[in-house]
Amino acid sequence: MILYLHGFRSSPQSFKARMMAEHMQRLGRADDYVCPQLSASPLLAIQQAEQILAAYLPSEITIIGSSLGGFYATWLAERYGCKAVLLNPAVKPPRDLEKYVGVTTAYHSDEIFEFKAEYVPELRACEVVAITQPERYLLLAATGDEVLDWREMVAHYPGAQQIVIQGSDHGMADFVDYIDQVIVFCDEKA
Repeated sequence: MILYLHGFRSSPQSFKARMMAEHMQRLGRADDYVCPQLSASPLLAIQQAEQILAAYLPSEITIIGSSLGGFYATWLAERYGCKAVLLNPAVKPPRDLEKYVGVTTAYHSDEIFEFKAEYVPELRACEVVAITQPERYLLLAATGDEVLDWREMVAHYPGAQQIVIQGSDHGMADFVDYIDQVIVFCDEKA
């Protein structure tokens, strides 16, 4: 099973989430993929993911997290012992998202998106200072990420399998080139 966690202000309609869903469909494995619409509240987003995780053994599920979803995936992988694939993950979202407190719209719709000041401490409560069992992680970090620093990502996941993509962008426009490697990692037994 693959649980995909999208990023900040994003949705299951993001480029990578749709690409994963379509790829799993082509493989005849659509039932092995889930990507919920996450709450703006980090606490509620984590609870949403935990409800899905509760139906599986840690060895039966891999979490794929993009950007802020990568931050959540890291916390969940540490807590539940499952594997995680991190796509340009946010490493320090309490620092990076503080400036986004307020009301805006979601990226893939005109839906109102509110990031409240009380969400910043919720993010702090989910910080993972250092990962354990780096073999459970696959990191894809793009040097051309215009939002997050790929060097912070690499430094935060020492010992993990790492693919540093030269160029690209935060949305990882060339994700199609790596999707098969992601699926292989997800399917490998922990």
